[in-house]
Amino acid sequence: MILAAGRGERMRPLTDATPKPLLAVRGKPLMQWPLDALAAGGFADLVVNTAWLGEQISDRFAARSISWSHEGRDFGGALETAGGIVRALPVLGDVFWVAAGDVFAPDFVFTQHAVDRFVASDKLAHLWLVPNPAHNPKGDFGLSPQGLARNQNDGERFTFSTIGLYRAALFAPPYCALPTGNPFGAKAPLAPILRAAMDNELVSAERYTGAWTDVGTPERLQQLNTP
Repeated sequence: MILAAGRGERMRPLTDATPKPLLAVRGKPLMQWPLDALAAGGFADLVVNTAWLGEQISDRFAARSISWSHEGRDFGGALETAGGIVRALPVLGDVFWVAAGDVFAPDFVFTQHAVDRFVASDKLAHLWLVPNPAHNPKGDFGLSPQGLARNQNDGERFTFSTIGLYRAALFAPPYCALPTGNPFGAKAPLAPILRAAMDNELVSAERYTGAWTDVGTPERLQQLNTP
């Protein structure tokens, strides 16, 4: 699943008429980078959620084999990360990738090996963590020597890249109360669900040291497009 439903408030005025996933980075739409990377890894069954100017996104990628979850059309706006994932669960299967359509990680490789390793584990999620950028100096999660993501306030912390593998079971009780398919369009963030699972040592993680940018401001976009 690629997350593409955000409004992109910090990117205004660029996103007033163009959804952030369609802003060009190095010659192609930002969302096309993870789309192409997933396809290169052999992952062809794709789900994309949309909200703000979502019809532009589905029109731009109409030639791709994508299942669309149009949150804006169905509920009038984005459902946040967990709400959007639960909405799409009926077409996602038991284990699935999730990546954000507004993060630039051109070196990340989606592999079947990573999926197989995750399936063989007892974990509900596996996250890729990156060094803390200037706009998130305190990071999001810790990482134990055993490869467990830590919900901690002390020790070294890293930033969640937004790239992860998940089991559908994470989005069910006791971690998530939303019914499968989120039929009423409830909004729900992902972080509290992950933190609850981390407390039970059910989230693994690893560091990713390749190029990575959260394209959250016009300045960061300009930096990526400056030779």
